[in-house]
Amino acid sequence: MDLFVRLTARAKDNTRRIVLPEGDETRNITAADNILADGLADIILLGKRHDIETKAEELGLRHISQATIVEPDDPAVLDKYAPLLYELRKKKGMTPEEARRKAADVLYLGALMVKAGDADGMVSGAIHSTGDVLRAAFQVIKTAPGIDTVSGAFLMLLPDHLPYGENGILVFADCAVVPEPDARQLAQIAVCTANTAKTVAGIDPRVAILSFSTKGSAKHERVDKVIEATRIAHEMDPDLQIDGELQTDAAIVPTVGALKAPGSEIAGKANVLVFPSLEVGNIAYKLVQRLAGVEAVGPLLQGLAAPVSDLSRGCSASDIYKTIVMTANQSIK
Repeated sequence: MDLFVRLTARAKDNTRRIVLPEGDETRNITAADNILADGLADIILLGKRHDIETKAEELGLRHISQATIVEPDDPAVLDKYAPLLYELRKKKGMTPEEARRKAADVLYLGALMVKAGDADGMVSGAIHSTGDVLRAAFQVIKTAPGIDTVSGAFLMLLPDHLPYGENGILVFADCAVVPEPDARQLAQIAVCTANTAKTVAGIDPRVAILSFSTKGSAKHERVDKVIEATRIAHEMDPDLQIDGELQTDAAIVPTVGALKAPGSEIAGKANVLVFPSLEVGNIAYKLVQRLAGVEAVGPLLQGLAAPVSDLSRGCSASDIYKTIVMTANQSIK
């Protein structure tokens, strides 16, 4: 079954509430209207009701009336969420007055709605930077138990002629957040990405932590980091299928894996690729996307206590639609 056919069916059967902080932005309104028309999620739009409804009418959208519209400067809204922000941040020096001002910021308000349980996930970034989205998520939603590293995974949807991954899917991480992870952070990224592969991509994760070395073919402190990360990941999740250090060809090509890493249960069969640094991961996913005609979907932020997805500022309404579907799936337990 096509990935998005499966994801949309699962979202439809398990309705989730997704908040869009950039609720008065045209692409978000269009995506929200399509999601509501298809019955895939309950949508919360943050913004001025008049602006949202006027844009929807101009665009000929007919389903925005089904969305919940929350105005960030509504005193009743601030009365509800500002005290929560104050409690979360008072040890960092935040005053009640500052909390009220900050709660009117759409990114913080969206995160507060998730934290309070009034939304199951948040999708933002069409007009805000990744740093701004992450800052609100870190400060309000915080990280999942046992995790202190947030990372970004991409689902790489391969054309039929490429035989790699599983059911035409590879999962790449970290391609979005941590510039130079240490061994502990890299292990957390591996464990979180395996969970993303399972819950969103619907595949049984086989994780390779990548390097320029395979099983001792090179000696370097960066290789040592990957070996240590693999060990830590095993400790975090003893049932996780993972191996490292592996070069990319040894990880995904069966004949090369058998040659370079005989005895490895992952070599040649990996469907989750964890990169040793953000520099490598970001370059790799964009090269694969452009040169191989692969669809890159993401990034899906992982490691947070609740789902938050960061959009590219160049995204389309269709991209936002797909991201809402995936974020809804992330929130389904």
